[in-house]
Formats: sequence, structure tokens, C-alpha cells
Amino acid sequence: MTKEMPSSRKRLQKKASDAPTAEDVAMAAGVSTATVSRYLANPSAVSEKRGKLIRCAIESLGYIPHGAAQALASQRSRTIGVIVPTIDNDIFAEGIQAFQRRLQEKGYTLFIASSDYSTEEELAQAERLISRGVEGLMLVGAEHQPQLFDILHNKQLPYLYTWSFKPDLPHPCIGFDNYRAATRLTQFLLDLGHTQFAAISGITRLNDRAKDRLAGCIDTLTAHGIELAPEHIIECRYDLAESRQALRKLMTFTPRPTVIVCGNDIIAMGALFEAQSLGIRVPEELSIVGFDDVAMASHIHPALTTMQVPSKEMGEKAADYLLARLAGERVSDTLELEAKLVVRETTAVRKTGG
Repeated sequence: MTKEMPSSRKRLQKKASDAPTAEDVAMAAGVSTATVSRYLANPSAVSEKRGKLIRCAIESLGYIPHGAAQALASQRSRTIGVIVPTIDNDIFAEGIQAFQRRLQEKGYTLFIASSDYSTEEELAQAERLISRGVEGLMLVGAEHQPQLFDILHNKQLPYLYTWSFKPDLPHPCIGFDNYRAATRLTQFLLDLGHTQFAAISGITRLNDRAKDRLAGCIDTLTAHGIELAPEHIIECRYDLAESRQALRKLMTFTPRPTVIVCGNDIIAMGALFEAQSLGIRVPEELSIVGFDDVAMASHIHPALTTMQVPSKEMGEKAADYLLARLAGERVSDTLELEAKLVVRETTAVRKTGG
């Protein structure tokens, strides 16, 4: 006697068998199954008109391509990885969003990992991404474990680093010159008449961006005969509480600094909030500058003077570079973008004293 299949199992089998197929998509779009397969493997391989028809059919049918089967058939995963220092900072999120949009246009999926500002963790994350079959990798900054580049070269994976521009290094890079941006920002403050400087920097160990920004400030001051005393430089994490504590310490010195150069906008906001809690008027008594131009920088009061980082453009250009490399196209390994000074309300002319 044959047992009747449980109704729940029947429903599951019916649901699976009713799932739309590539043939259903082809029929709905009025194209061949081969055209649908070509589109799924590489959207740019079919005309824009047919691609639009196929996309509409996929959306209306709720068709989900079998990624593993596609990867096996093409021997490509159509995935790209990115490793950022942190996902807590808006500036990285903006760049990743632009990077992902560009990849999606060409049918690629993005895998994201965070290193927590550790080159050892970055190496571990890179190994995991590579083991999952990513076809390319975007990194942040110029300081990495040498072993990482050995792995990338051995696997012949296209890669680049961003958020820094160091064309003298033997690696592809798309970014901006942090040192030069910091010199421009410091010169702006000198032109306002400030001579009593202090700096709250990000931790410079294994962070070339923080290191270059601090060096740009120090060297510019030195060129104008101003020494930034070691006790007037505090390194901290990109954290509001730590930067508030740093500002409190700097304000105990005599004479007080009249301007605080901060390693990024998070540090600058913490310094601003602490100055306000101490009753120090910004910018009348103390000017504060940041770096990045995160979304919140223009909405706090007073609005933050900062260096605007081209994060969106970096993400787009980085994606274009990796896509071109994967397509076998010749493309320049370096591209320099510009950070821009955005003057708002936390800086003012120093009328008297420093």
C-alpha cells in the first residue's frame, strides 16, 4: 500500500516546481533562452533594448537566477570584494554605495568586509573573500601586509587601493593626496591669522591617511616658523568621547590654542561638543576644522569647516577600474582626485592674541 505524500511536502514540491525558469523569462521577454543566459552572465553582452525587456520579465516573474550554477557554467563568480577600515563612518558608506551601484550595472555583486583598522584582520578578511571566489578587490589606504599583495599577485586578481594617492608605490591607486589636502587646510588657518595651533589626530600607526594629514599640518606650520609642540598633538580613535577628552586636555594649556586641527569630522564634532560644554565660543574663541565632510557636518551648529573627500567619485572610478581590468581592457593604474576645502561656521579670523 502506497502512503500518500503529506500535504505540506506536496506544497513544498509544488512551490519549487512553480518557480519561474530562464525559459519563462525568455518567453515573457520575447527573446531566446540563449539571450537570457547571455544577459545573466554579462548584461552588457546584449542590447540595451533586450536587456530592458529581460529585466522587466525577471522583475514581473520574480525570477531568481541560480548563482552557483551560473558560476560553475562560466567559471566566474561575478563578485568583487571591498575591505574598509570600519563601517561606522559615513564617508566609507558613501564610497561603497557608489562602488556597488557601478558594479550592479554590469551584473556584479559586492562582498563587504571590515578590518577595524588592523592590517592582520584585513589580511584574514581578504583570504576569506578570495576563498569565496571574488574576482577583484578594493582596499582603503596604502598600508597593508606584504603577504596580501603576494596573494593577489599569485591569484592574478585585479585590485587597487583608494582614499590615498601614492603613485610612487607599485600598486594601482585611485584617491587623493591627504598630505597636500592637510597643507591647504592648515594654510587656510594661517591666513586667518592663527598661530596657536593644536591637533587631535586619528591614530597614525598603520594608518597612512592619518599620518599624512598630521604631517601636512606640522610641515606647513614649520615652514611658517611655528612649532607644533608634542603635547599639543593628541592621537585618539575616531570616537566622540575620546575626542571630547582630548579637547578638554588641550584647553588646560597656557596659552590656550586658538585653533584645533582634527583628523576627521567625527573627532572635530567631539571637540566642538566639548568646547560648547566648557563654555568656549566657537569660532569666536576657538576655531575647529575637520576632514571628510560627512553628511552631519553641514547640519550641526555651528556648521563644520572641513575638507571634502571625493568619496562618491572614488567609488565610481574604482569600480570602473576593476571592471575594465576584468574585461581585459588597458587602463591607467593611477588616478588622482581632489579634496576640496569647505568653509562653514567653525572658523574665524583671529583678531587678537594668537
